[in-house]
Amino acid sequence: QVQLVESGGGLVQAGGSLRLSCAASGSIFSINDMAWYRQAPGNQRELVAGITSGGTTNYADSVKGRFTISRDNAKNMVYLQMNSLKPEDTAVYYCNANIEDILRKFAPYVYWGQGTQVTVSS
Repeated sequence: QVQLVESGGGLVQAGGSLRLSCAASGSIFSINDMAWYRQAPGNQRELVAGITSGGTTNYADSVKGRFTISRDNAKNMVYLQMNSLKPEDTAVYYCNANIEDILRKFAPYVYWGQGTQVTVSS
């Protein structure tokens, strides 16, 4: 079984920074794409940033230049460095990973973390 566990959320003032971490564990053969999504109250879940196994990244326009996604393949970790935070960044942030799961006969499957709250005060 595979688990994704996020950490690093919290309350921060506008202009501040936070670093989110996500640890993948369990019956992992390999991890393909990883990503961070977020969902604010009343809104749909949206992609914030993604990163391939080779390190290619993509970002939502709203966070370009402020957020940086990175990963440590040896540790099965993905990170989101968030700088110059704005009140509109307030949301629950979810880690997402496409994982080849040993218990699913190595078939790729998309897993989600439980989410971590980020609140930015004005």
